[in-house]
Amino acid sequence: MNYKHKALINKTNEDLWLKCDLCNNVFFIEEIKDNLKVCCFCNNHFKLRARERIDFTFDKGSFVEEGYEGEIKDYLSFSGYIDKLNKTQEKLDMMEAVITGTGYINGIKVVACIMDSYFMMGSMGNVVGEKITRSIEKATDEKVPLIIFTASGGARMQEGIIALMQMSKISAALKKFSNNNLLYITVLTHPTTGGVLASFGMLGDIILAEPNTLVGFAGKRVIKETINESLPKDFQSSEFVLNHGFIDKIIERKHMKSVLAKLLYMHERCHYGKYN
Repeated sequence: MNYKHKALINKTNEDLWLKCDLCNNVFFIEEIKDNLKVCCFCNNHFKLRARERIDFTFDKGSFVEEGYEGEIKDYLSFSGYIDKLNKTQEKLDMMEAVITGTGYINGIKVVACIMDSYFMMGSMGNVVGEKITRSIEKATDEKVPLIIFTASGGARMQEGIIALMQMSKISAALKKFSNNNLLYITVLTHPTTGGVLASFGMLGDIILAEPNTLVGFAGKRVIKETINESLPKDFQSSEFVLNHGFIDKIIERKHMKSVLAKLLYMHERCHYGKYN
């Protein structure tokens, strides 16, 4: 990247440009959206907002977002928490770190939860847990497949044990969903860590991931200091996790919709006996 390019970045609103962390090339955001926010030079997959992922994944205009009337509570009277939430909600035009709803992928109906790492690092508090749980229950009642796109730093520290309780609540709802022989697909996106990974992130019947996604429970430094050993360079990448058998497939973003559609189609034919 030359000097003029650097100067242009410094003078321009950061919302207009994206810099690739891997190859350092810089892109005009509207231009890179045409490539599904994937670097044209090194195939690095940029993080997506939840509504961007909806646009890229679901049939046009088919996704209907579920409302939520619950209240976000400051259980621990955590200093500045509610103020931070209000500012984040206003800035991102989102109530919480997950959007839930019903949509269609190549004409097949699914219930979906799409997490957004731009909202307090996609952290999972009570409202996030409740919205995901209600979506799982809806998919169970309507007997349709469930897809959850994860993107999270883990349980929200400002809500303490209440946030951690969401792990078991969501997992219990998934058990009831599974008892109905329904399909749950997890798509791990960058980053997926902490309590989200340790619960519903790894409970999918099929677990997919985007390339070079951070997938892990504790941080590298914590693990290194705990076991007192050096870690591989690609440790906790989706490629490393795939090689060790913890996920089923890495799918590039340009192929994600078609792969999901094929999986949904096969499940529909097997589950409902629709053999044409």
